[in-house]
Amino acid sequence: MKKILLIATGGTIASHKTKDGLTPSLTSEELLHYVPKTAEFCQVDTQQILSLDSTNIQPRHWLLMARTVQKYYREYDGFVICHGTDTMAYTAAALSYLIRDPDKPVVITGSQKPIDVDVTDAKTNLEDSLLWACRGSGGVCIVFGGKVIAGTRARKSRTKSYNAFSSINFPDLAVIRDGNIIRYICPQPAKGPFFSSQLDSSVSVLKLTPGLSEETFAAVGNLCDGLIVESYGVGGIPDLYSCALERLTRDGKIVVVATQVAHEGSDMAVYRVGHVAKKRFGLLETYDMTIESTVTKLMWVLAQTHDLQEVQRLFYQTINYDVLWVQ
Repeated sequence: MKKILLIATGGTIASHKTKDGLTPSLTSEELLHYVPKTAEFCQVDTQQILSLDSTNIQPRHWLLMARTVQKYYREYDGFVICHGTDTMAYTAAALSYLIRDPDKPVVITGSQKPIDVDVTDAKTNLEDSLLWACRGSGGVCIVFGGKVIAGTRARKSRTKSYNAFSSINFPDLAVIRDGNIIRYICPQPAKGPFFSSQLDSSVSVLKLTPGLSEETFAAVGNLCDGLIVESYGVGGIPDLYSCALERLTRDGKIVVVATQVAHEGSDMAVYRVGHVAKKRFGLLETYDMTIESTVTKLMWVLAQTHDLQEVQRLFYQTINYDVLWVQ
């Protein structure tokens, strides 16, 4: 029988209703109590490392999760991390870079309703996650709403519905229905795991809006090591920001252009406003990456180097299906 480590961090799945709203309070052992059927196919041990609403999750917490998996990696066949939904996609992406190419499943899950209420998605999500941790493929993923999503491709696309997460620009890895796993993607044999222990959290995202001043653009860029610009359409930089970009890139800031559009990615070669800016200022672009992956991957890259060529090499390296189309 497979041994699985259940790691609890809080979130809706572990919450009780209080006068101020839902607040995480259930322990990892209490969560496991609600899914007794899982004892038929796996042995589960538990670790309580946090008890946070995921709105409060920070990069240091991702590092703690990764260290916990690393500490117990040889002792268990798979790992399930219970987590709040609001920043779950960021955590799944971050762990994809902190735990690269694992040969065991590292699953992140949670729920839209607490596990102790009468009508909830929590029990199914937790059962499915433990099942995937036992019988699924190695890699970091989200299991939620019957879907298995690569950790770098997930996005919370609904605030209340049980099918809260979507896989962006990439198919689901598998679906789980009534205890059966239907695989869509069969991964190559894992070569890892390769653990990382550092992130540079000095990364900011600036969403372009008509009327955003050059001063604001420059101020945000000056405050961080890496600036991700959420541009329009396939990606372009308004001429208004040319002077700010010249100063930022001259000062060694790494600037990445993303798109505000959820699907199909960027292509800065299409329009002059993208093509010229990318070539002139040495900008990176996200192509088919999600914003969650872009943020966390840039943190991982900048913790290793600030040299533009090396940043570019690492940033465009495909990890856990994060970027498949690069020109």
